[in-house]
Amino acid sequence: LASAALAETLFAILLLIAIARPVIKTRQWKQTGILSKVALLPCANLLFYAGVLGIFPQGVRAGLYSGLYLIVALVLVMARRVLPFFIEKGAGYPVRLTNRRWLDIAGLLVFFIFWIADILQPDGFAAAVLAGLLFILHTLRMAGWYTPGIWRRPLLWSLYGGYGFLVIGFALKAAVPIFSVSPLLALHAFAYGGIGLFTLGMMTRVSIAHTGRDILVPRPILFWMFAALVIGAIVRVLLPLADPAHYMLWIGLSQALWIAAFTAFLFTCLPMLLKPPRRDGQAG
Repeated sequence: LASAALAETLFAILLLIAIARPVIKTRQWKQTGILSKVALLPCANLLFYAGVLGIFPQGVRAGLYSGLYLIVALVLVMARRVLPFFIEKGAGYPVRLTNRRWLDIAGLLVFFIFWIADILQPDGFAAAVLAGLLFILHTLRMAGWYTPGIWRRPLLWSLYGGYGFLVIGFALKAAVPIFSVSPLLALHAFAYGGIGLFTLGMMTRVSIAHTGRDILVPRPILFWMFAALVIGAIVRVLLPLADPAHYMLWIGLSQALWIAAFTAFLFTCLPMLLKPPRRDGQAG
């Protein structure tokens, strides 16, 4: 167990170094927000193992949820940076999306307080109120980013949908102490629907764009790949609310859909990455 803790923590530290080196070399100090979140990941890992080893009894949950919320925070930051730009460039018509500075600041501060509140009093009323506020804030943000053109581009609606599942996660988190909703539903809205779908969309877009291919060229497989993960998230997060009697069935089906989506990604994008040079002849 100690060797596993050491290996995982060492990996997190090496990951931080790998990310920090180019940032420091190019003096991209605006990326320090990203670095700070990555730097906290090994701390969350150590907190988890402190709980496992009995050093800090609450460490298991605190470490796991801190790690989850750090990744959610990374997704929220990355979405704010790239998603409006992607939508404006890919919608297929001129569009100017709404971004509000006060919303950026409020979302960051409230999320930080929510994270602390949920660690100190798991699934408590304070965390529920803050989650409800985050639901409102990020719903406003999504409304400012909406344009019908996203539904014609799987590489857009997958990212937008991933962000949407994070918003659903905040709503479910707010409902835990008020409506006795299982906290596991919010957990999987964050992890399966939010992190999973947004990550799959970003990996696919990067694989296509950074190998010199045109991201606007229709690829039917992308629709079905992302649709499988969306359906899986609905099955895992929402169907247990409607039909809890078949809970194990929903878990198994959502697992199968997750495997199908990422298998499709492997067979779609791996050949692109293994066939240099770039199609456009540029370096990279």
